Amino acid sequence: MTRSSIPDSIEVYAQSPIFHQDTVPKKLTKAHSTKPGTYGRLNVLSGALTYVVTGPPETRTDLYGGDSVLIRPEQVHYVSIDGPVKFQVDFMK
Repeated sequence: MTRSSIPDSIEVYAQSPIFHQDTVPKKLTKAHSTKPGTYGRLNVLSGALTYVVTGPPETRTDLYGGDSVLIRPEQVHYVSIDGPVKFQVDFMK
């Protein structure tokens, strides 16, 4: 993700803990969304996961250590985890 993907005025205001495959909250593996006006940035620190936007159409993106993806405000999404992973989410507005 590049900085040009979001408005210049958007800044990180909070970060999740670092989650791994055994500590991921169940709510992140079920469809959910960010609040109005709040962006997220999913940062995969190591391992791999699949980021799913429910759509329509549904899109699935495999992310690996060093990858990140922008989560737009109110975008319904979830993560699918099938093995070792460490990741963190930045919240921006």
